[in-house]
Amino acid sequence: MTEQWSHETTSELAALAIAALRELGAPPPQSGDLPARTPITGGQLLSLHPSTPDEVDAAIGRATTSFRAWRTVPAPVRAAVVRRLGQLLDTHKRALAELVTVEVGKIPAEAVGEVQEMIDICEFAVGLSRQLYGFTMASERPGHRLMETWHPLGVVGVVTAFNFPVAVWAWNTAIALVCGDTVVWKPSEKTPLTAMACHALLRRAAIEVGADPEVHQLVQGRSEIGSRLVEDERVGLVSATGSTRMGRLVGPRVAERFGRCLLELGGNNGAIVTASADLALTTRAIVFAAVGTAGQRCTTLRRLIAHREVVDEVVERLEHAYRQLRVGSPLDHEVLVGPLIDAKAYAEMRAALDKAVTDGGELVCGGDRVDGFGADAYYMQPAVVRMPAQTAVVREETFAPILYVLTYDDFDAAIAMHNAVPQGLSSSIFTTDHREAERFLAADGSDCGIANVNIGTSGAEIGGAFGGEKHTGGGRESGSDSWKAYMRRATNTVNYSNDLPLAQGIEFG
Repeated sequence: MTEQWSHETTSELAALAIAALRELGAPPPQSGDLPARTPITGGQLLSLHPSTPDEVDAAIGRATTSFRAWRTVPAPVRAAVVRRLGQLLDTHKRALAELVTVEVGKIPAEAVGEVQEMIDICEFAVGLSRQLYGFTMASERPGHRLMETWHPLGVVGVVTAFNFPVAVWAWNTAIALVCGDTVVWKPSEKTPLTAMACHALLRRAAIEVGADPEVHQLVQGRSEIGSRLVEDERVGLVSATGSTRMGRLVGPRVAERFGRCLLELGGNNGAIVTASADLALTTRAIVFAAVGTAGQRCTTLRRLIAHREVVDEVVERLEHAYRQLRVGSPLDHEVLVGPLIDAKAYAEMRAALDKAVTDGGELVCGGDRVDGFGADAYYMQPAVVRMPAQTAVVREETFAPILYVLTYDDFDAAIAMHNAVPQGLSSSIFTTDHREAERFLAADGSDCGIANVNIGTSGAEIGGAFGGEKHTGGGRESGSDSWKAYMRRATNTVNYSNDLPLAQGIEFG
């Protein structure tokens, strides 16, 4: 950001958004009843035309038609689109990051980091295009070859949440395209502008490398638009990111039509701080994990389980650090914590804090609304609350910067407390004891999809599979072998002999 303001007007932010859209090649938005708002002021930037049911049906139809040809293009050739997308993202990183900041309220460093994550996954996917490996197995029948091959799956419906409006789309889309799938994207209704920008960049990338731009479709609107992707049998995979409540609706409906689901749902992430922990390192890691993106990450640290010998010092350090956090407009370069996304998020944070105090919790610091940004903008001081036990409110995920602090005496009890929540996304332990670290990573340790040692719960790299267990949904995106979710597996047997032996030594006839 070259220009810094302490207080922006909605009209100034709208002008910034329109300039970014123009640079990114997105067409001027058609006016409609889908508002594009900014949490920085709470005001409306633009109004957009939401997709109609017929337009969603047509988008799925175009993606289905495009898939028939796209699946036959060699994977390294398909990767040219993704390679060019990564180059365009690098060229226009600043403009897209500005749009993320305006539409979501992320501070510039986090917004730029999200765009860089898109570039990174494009690089990963390009390399992956030459590594979609199958297996050859030994056949029990002479003169036979037994192998597995992987083929493009079909149309992938991608439903994303507001908090990572572009990175999660890129995780899915870059991998899906090199796997030979086509994509229909339904972004959050809270972030339509960033979606328009990404769609424009991808279409441009496809055209510039001579590929079919119809491999990617964008549909905009509220939850009923996403429902059409969920219910349409032409959509082979629905990759949905959002709340556990949303997952409970999506999962059964896709399963009912025998489609596939990749669910990335809630996270109520915990960290254990042992008596041997390096508290200076621990404090820095906790603060970033707990307050980054104003606590609106699925990997946000929400529960801190500290050993009785160090819990008081940990809380004292956190209180000191939290009181130095500057909350305000994300376009102010000194600000570390921006706004909550909307009034609903604010109400949920207030309700959770009130319930925690009712349950015997002690509010150490934070929890107050920061005034001066307008009635419709919701800036909150991140809160630290000491809890006597892991009550119902602690076991729920509140998408806001609240850190609950709990105390333990026995390491087994700490692991049991850590695992005693419905969600299972990300987790951490802070220790200098090698045995404690290894125990946390073992089968009877953390039950989460991500388990870290001496780093926070957030900030996952794209090379590893991202996702969680239990009510987090069980899906995996991004790195490792997550590509398999976007393809179908075929087991092939080739008889190159003149005989016809049967398996298991069966003789017939």
